[in-house]
Amino acid sequence: MPDRVLVFGATGTQGGAVVRSLLASPFAVSALVRDPDSDRARALADAGASLVKADLGDRASLVAAFAGVDAAYAITTPFEHGAQEELDQGENIVAAAEEAGLPWLVLASVAAADRAPVPHFASKARIEKRLRDSAVPWTIVAPSYFYENVLGSRAAIREGTLPIALPSEKPLHQVELANLGALVLAVLERREEHLSQRIEVAADAPTPEAMAAAIGVRYERVPLAEVREHSEDLAAMYEFLAGEGYGIDVTALRRRYPEVAWRSFASWAQGVDWR
Repeated sequence: MPDRVLVFGATGTQGGAVVRSLLASPFAVSALVRDPDSDRARALADAGASLVKADLGDRASLVAAFAGVDAAYAITTPFEHGAQEELDQGENIVAAAEEAGLPWLVLASVAAADRAPVPHFASKARIEKRLRDSAVPWTIVAPSYFYENVLGSRAAIREGTLPIALPSEKPLHQVELANLGALVLAVLERREEHLSQRIEVAADAPTPEAMAAAIGVRYERVPLAEVREHSEDLAAMYEFLAGEGYGIDVTALRRRYPEVAWRSFASWAQGVDWR
């Protein structure tokens, strides 16, 4: 079991969830941040994380960040400057891990990355391949949709509707961020079992109609054309989810990781203040 784990994106949503899970464990936690003086970074330090300053665009800073680390949970993103920048981030991470001799890289990807015709899935699939082709010991954790994505529709929810670009009866595999953090902890605790493994993650697969009912509002179908006006990438994602979808075996995942307190979407929604 690794002693010190470096978590990328520690001040963000996914990385933050992983950090919180690890801070409640025996692991020593390092949080990779761009600005150690930000309020979010200082809150992590106050909670017990060691702050490590680095930038995904600066390979040398990543090599230095990997020093003395037993494992790292790495996150890339296309949503700031596009898929090419995400590919560059992935290349820098893997190359830095090779140079530093990192003992174990756990890469955050997305479920169905290798088969979905979605730009931000395809960029992650290419990063996965770069990692698998490297000499770095690896594991890939590939979450599906997040429960928390609906929080972006809070204004509409307050008005009584849940707008989503999926058919009302199409199951949508998804997971709570806290459950993802607990799953990453479980993976890190069982290194040998997970080396060279890819784990797709979902805790539930409610339909949009059931999601709306759990929140206490009315489901509203958003036309794909409307999504496409804002983002071709997201439109491609919802088109894929409305068709083939993630196809994750939730029952098997729950059986493999009984230590994770898996929550349904309905249970999670009951704990949210939607006002």
